[in-house]
Amino acid sequence: MNLLSNSIIRKIAQEIAALPVVQYSIIMDGTQDISGVEKVSICIHYVNTDLEPREEFVGLYEASSTTGEQIGKIASDVLLRLNLPFSSLRGQTYDGAANMSGQPLATFVHCGPHCVNLVTQAACSAAPIIRDSLQWIHELGCLFGQSGKFKTIFKSVAKSTSGCYTTLKPLCPTRWTVRTPAINSVLTQYEAVLTALEKMASSSTHDTASKANGLRERFQKGNTVLGLLLTQDIMIGLEGLNTSLQGREATVGGMLSAVECVKNGFQNKRSDVSFRELYIQASEVVTSLDLEAITVPHLRRPSTRHAGPAQPYIPTTAEEYYRVQFFLVLDTVMTQLTHRFEQEGLRNIVMLENVLISGQVNDIVELYPELESQSLKVQMAMFRANYKYQSCTEVVNILKNMVPEVRRLFKQVETLVLLLI
Repeated sequence: MNLLSNSIIRKIAQEIAALPVVQYSIIMDGTQDISGVEKVSICIHYVNTDLEPREEFVGLYEASSTTGEQIGKIASDVLLRLNLPFSSLRGQTYDGAANMSGQPLATFVHCGPHCVNLVTQAACSAAPIIRDSLQWIHELGCLFGQSGKFKTIFKSVAKSTSGCYTTLKPLCPTRWTVRTPAINSVLTQYEAVLTALEKMASSSTHDTASKANGLRERFQKGNTVLGLLLTQDIMIGLEGLNTSLQGREATVGGMLSAVECVKNGFQNKRSDVSFRELYIQASEVVTSLDLEAITVPHLRRPSTRHAGPAQPYIPTTAEEYYRVQFFLVLDTVMTQLTHRFEQEGLRNIVMLENVLISGQVNDIVELYPELESQSLKVQMAMFRANYKYQSCTEVVNILKNMVPEVRRLFKQVETLVLLLI
């Protein structure tokens, strides 16, 4: 097995070394094995002569610690063993962003979908009504998963009212951008949830009955319905962005355009009309299910020592109070999106993409020794004169369909495309 493994890894290294322009990236991801020992998996990412990206697994390595220094030593050791030149290393990806983001020589870019996850986490913590509503959803999902009796009661009630049912699930503690299905499941089966909780509270053991009764009291409040509707409205946009950024054809320029589009959508939501629609929808649900009215929570008056002689602002209606909360969450989302997607590394990569799309060679080219600015400028002008395209993917297809004699005219263009891939 070791001989076979060494033979395969040697062949991978030889294939990379034989490329006309040697460019590759390294992918490292750490996890603990069943015995609790930290292991680091390493893959090499490169583009073959057919302009097809390849990711090849080359081994698992034991790590004595997860510090950036230790991970760097492992990476260096592997590249030396594979005889891959450090000067051709064009990309590095790690799961330990905090460890590896100190002062890297490579351009540092945080993972786009993970940034969206952090934005969502901040949004869900920005307002008590959203934070609390998600907590009740999670506890309801836990009760459904842990209690076979409640699961049976809920299935029976849901099927008797609508003919079918959707599973109630707890929220994942780390993946904040996959919570809409759990919210939808409760909102579309709200009456069945209340009935099942009431039956569970009156026919179960002390611990389970008290938990079911406590959840029933929470879901009986109109504030919970409003919180779930507000959360759903915000989550759908963020989850859509997260899914979009995980596409295989995603580019940095496209990612920034998608983020800007979502920000504009949230800015448009920040209006009295948008909130009024959600508030009316929540009020209609409250009326139809005979729930407790939406109310303003008890507000503690700030001390004169902190607020001064001025009269504190006190909202006169529940709608006015929760509109401020909703706007606060929207402001948090837009601020976080701006902050997390304005990185120097992203701007550098967009500049490199713009060279290909616009044909205007800029200073970013000087960072890469395989690119010759004058030759690239001439070839880009000729390429754009003969072909129409709007993305890197289209350029790849054009290059693939060229006869060899024509393709050799655009070596620098192809090198740029390889670098972007």
